[in-house]
Amino acid sequence: MTDKQILLLPGPTPVPPQVALAMARPAINHRGPEFKALWAEVTSGLKDVFQTRAEVVILTASGTGGMEAAVANLISPGEKVLVVTIGAFGERFVQICRAFNVEAEVVAFPYGQAADPEVIAERLAADTGHEIKAILVQHNETSTGVLNDIQAISRARGDHPALLIVDSISGLAAADLPMDAWHIDVVIAGSQKAFMLPPGLTMLAVGERAWQAAEKCSNQRFYLDIKKARNSGLKGQTPFTPAVPLLYGLQESLRLLKAETLAGSYARHALMRDMVRAGVRALGLKLLADEAIASPAVTAVCVPEGMKPADIINPLRERFGVVVAGGQGAVKDQVFRIGHLGYVSFNAILAGLAALEAVLADAGVPVTRGAAVAAASTILSESEAVDK
Repeated sequence: MTDKQILLLPGPTPVPPQVALAMARPAINHRGPEFKALWAEVTSGLKDVFQTRAEVVILTASGTGGMEAAVANLISPGEKVLVVTIGAFGERFVQICRAFNVEAEVVAFPYGQAADPEVIAERLAADTGHEIKAILVQHNETSTGVLNDIQAISRARGDHPALLIVDSISGLAAADLPMDAWHIDVVIAGSQKAFMLPPGLTMLAVGERAWQAAEKCSNQRFYLDIKKARNSGLKGQTPFTPAVPLLYGLQESLRLLKAETLAGSYARHALMRDMVRAGVRALGLKLLADEAIASPAVTAVCVPEGMKPADIINPLRERFGVVVAGGQGAVKDQVFRIGHLGYVSFNAILAGLAALEAVLADAGVPVTRGAAVAAASTILSESEAVDK
């Protein structure tokens, strides 16, 4: 018998029983009326989560497929974009741009820091010829546990006409991102994060200015063609065979989010973040991101001196069934990451911290027994007291 694991990952995340059951429903005709009704409900529900009136397209792909779709459908070969990077997924945007012959001008900030909107504003102000067609940026940088200030970055454009394309694959529904109110042109999401589904769906909310760019874009695409997806979606269909079980799961997860409310989801994720950060600090470990920019989805923790991430990750999994993530990019050998995203319970956070404490103690790291759970429990108790 396989022992049950506690997934504390930035994705994939645990799947609620209701969602798992929904995905086990019998197959239906994806060109029939049942699918049309399913499609109408999920696209309407997604607009609520994106906080937009814009058209939403759903593609059967991972989040990276959504990032690629944004580039391939909106930016023509030879055009210039400004890619704002604060970690590994910003760097992935650069790689995608280059694969599609898009000129990527990179504005890079150190791992563990957020993007500075003033730097972006200065670069756009200098672009008097409006050569920069779009700004590509992460809402939540999963590799570092940093949340960018997207509202300030949007304001930094001033009168510059560049599109704002935001990867919120690990951010949407975990942190506030009102697309229309913040004048964002494209928001990209993924199923395996706060939507509490397995991997396999990427969702893009595409504003009117972005659709205008899509009409003029001359780049190559076929399967990830968002115009095809939109036109089929308006008929209650998809241009290619959809992942129907995942869409049934999405229907259920959207119902769960609606019952909780977006505000409730944001508060829950923020509380789990605060519990993790308090517990980790109580163990004497350093955090990569400062408090003001800390992600509500994932926390990057610096490994103690003389240790490697695997020295913590492996015994957590092998001895306690607690699964956390390694580092990525420039901090690959310096951090491990604790996810607190999607269908993660407060009990799972406490269990994960207790296991982490045991692993560190066994490795000879001086820790105070019970300190991590006590610190996290205090945060939880204080929150419950406020809610009463």
